[in-house]
Amino acid sequence: MSYKIYHNTRCRKSRGGLQYLEDKGIKPQIIEYLKDESFTEESLSEIIKKLGIKPQELIRKQEADYKQKYKGKELSGEEWIRILVANPKLIRRPIIENGNKAVVGDIVEHIDDIL
Repeated sequence: MSYKIYHNTRCRKSRGGLQYLEDKGIKPQIIEYLKDESFTEESLSEIIKKLGIKPQELIRKQEADYKQKYKGKELSGEEWIRILVANPKLIRRPIIENGNKAVVGDIVEHIDDIL
């Protein structure tokens, strides 16, 4: 199986998710999405489908940018996807992808759902 992790090296939860995979003997492809401009609207939409959630459920609501610019706004899923692509630090992390499934691994036990 081919695992990918959308990772932020500066994030404790993201580092924990990567360590969890490595402890299970999994060497995922690491995508540092804040550096690599990894997401397009199409690719993020595909990941959101694999996650089985709405785009707004992928938002880090504790981020200052979210609170200042977007909190309380009623936006469509497509609008949220555009915002997340333009502001990837607002994306919850890490995202672990395996084939046609993905999970947000900010709670490491959720990673077990795709192992």
